[in-house]
Amino acid sequence: MAESRYFMPPEWAFHKATWLSWPHRLASWPGKFEPVPGFFVELASWLSSSEEVHINVLDEAMEREVLELLRNSRHRQLQLDRIFLHHIPTNDAWCRDHGPNFVFRQSEGKSEKIILNWEFNAWGEKYSPFDSDNAVPERIASLEQLPLVSTGMVLEGGSIDVNGKGLVLTTEACLLNVNRNPLMSREEIERELAKYLGIEKVLWLGDGIVGDDTDGHVDDMARFVSETTVVIAVEDDPSDENYAVLQENYTLLKSYTDIDGNPLTVLKLPMPSPVIYDGERLPASYANFYIANSVVLVPTYRCSRDSEAIAILQGCFPERKVVGIDCYDLVWGLGAIHCVTHEEPALSL
Repeated sequence: MAESRYFMPPEWAFHKATWLSWPHRLASWPGKFEPVPGFFVELASWLSSSEEVHINVLDEAMEREVLELLRNSRHRQLQLDRIFLHHIPTNDAWCRDHGPNFVFRQSEGKSEKIILNWEFNAWGEKYSPFDSDNAVPERIASLEQLPLVSTGMVLEGGSIDVNGKGLVLTTEACLLNVNRNPLMSREEIERELAKYLGIEKVLWLGDGIVGDDTDGHVDDMARFVSETTVVIAVEDDPSDENYAVLQENYTLLKSYTDIDGNPLTVLKLPMPSPVIYDGERLPASYANFYIANSVVLVPTYRCSRDSEAIAILQGCFPERKVVGIDCYDLVWGLGAIHCVTHEEPALSL
């Protein structure tokens, strides 16, 4: 029997839907949970103007609560008929990391959409419980009646970014951390990524930004915006604690090539002014944007660099509307827009 081949489309490939997990864990935003549901209403509204939105809720009571918030929304772009709620329990709202990784499996001349079931251990068992989050891909596969392929490897969606042409961006700080896959070598991890994502080359960056409790997710630093172009967050102030690590990652990225040996186009994204709450530096970054079918949603942080970041990304996505969404409160949970979204590609390549 012919061996199956897998392929993960890039985020800008056409979506069937975006998946969200509704926030409910007060401890993720201690003392500041109140504005978070309103953020999710705004997010779902913009997404529904672009594609279907599927939201995981705990139960009927939460379903009623969410529907009421959506129906009372004043967001003109909201399309309620494109929003679907599912009783799929979660521990937290970070759907990028616990949600379904949809890929295509090709075998014997046929291509089918499947869900990869990576293991989720709450970023190295930092938070518990996480059993419901870890079960989300399996439950969505059952709901959507899609094949499920379990890899046995710990991997979060925010730790990888693909270009659809053989490359994946990731970080040593996260994927080589002993709290994820301590028995796997770098070479073994690269082989698993190649097998299940359909990539040929891993572009390794180093450490992550200050305040990132994921041990350095790449979606807070560098993202593909086309097959040949990467945007990367760069801090230009030498006195800022993110300066050295981001300059080092920028230099690394400039040295990399695609699978044919051609240099990548590397564009700088600014970093926002430091966002500090309760004495803690938060992982605020414009790189945590999300690419939907007709919109690109960019986190903003109430600072002068917001408009610059939006303008740079609008230049990268001329066919899409680039929209800033205020994440000043959301990032107290240590994540932004990309962290709470997960794309589902269309049914066929």
